[in-house]
Amino acid sequence: MLTLSGVSAGYGSFRALFDVSIEVRPHEAVGVIGPNGAGKTTLLRVISGLVSLSAGEMAFEGNSLAGLSAHRIVKHGIAHIPENRRLFPRLTVEDNLRMGAFIPNARRDFAARLAWVYDFFPRLKERRNQLAGTLSGGEQQMCAIGRALMSRPKLLLMDEPSAGLAPLLVQQVFELVGRIRDEGFTVLIVEQNVSQILDIVDRAYLLEVGNIRLAGSAATLRSHDLIRTAYLGL
Repeated sequence: MLTLSGVSAGYGSFRALFDVSIEVRPHEAVGVIGPNGAGKTTLLRVISGLVSLSAGEMAFEGNSLAGLSAHRIVKHGIAHIPENRRLFPRLTVEDNLRMGAFIPNARRDFAARLAWVYDFFPRLKERRNQLAGTLSGGEQQMCAIGRALMSRPKLLLMDEPSAGLAPLLVQQVFELVGRIRDEGFTVLIVEQNVSQILDIVDRAYLLEVGNIRLAGSAATLRSHDLIRTAYLGL
């Protein structure tokens, strides 16, 4: 579904990714793990068109994404849930969800998509007229996920969904990710919580200092000595 081959990217003269190659297949959940500053967020921004490639190729369902603007990439079926949720705090929950349905196909089917999101997240229906900025952290993450799902994406990009949340809410968020995966969505998720993420993805990549250090099934990475000592404390 998604392939990145030899991708390099960065910000001005600073390069954050070096010759990165990954693949995401239909209906699987793939994790990208690694420390702060490894380039994980940049990787998702490259895929969603917020950061341009400086080298390499990127394709989605056989079509090149290189050089496409972010809004055109959304139309291809890729939705990005950014780190720290990035809701519109002075808009209601429902208006935030409406913002996720701005592409023509989603606008035409807005009522059905909204009903589906409310069925998936009943709490959002209860809070639909509440300002998003007044929600709890866990509810804000639900709203951010719901906003992305309003476009019925083929690929969902999730950037550090557990960031800034209390431990109890972290567990709830990972349960939400598991539900989304069980619904058949294809998910690429960036996360520092290595133990939790390896429980819910099919495969994972270890990204360190802008390079892919390891790749394999979740079980393979969990049993690897580097992961066990550096990330799992075993």
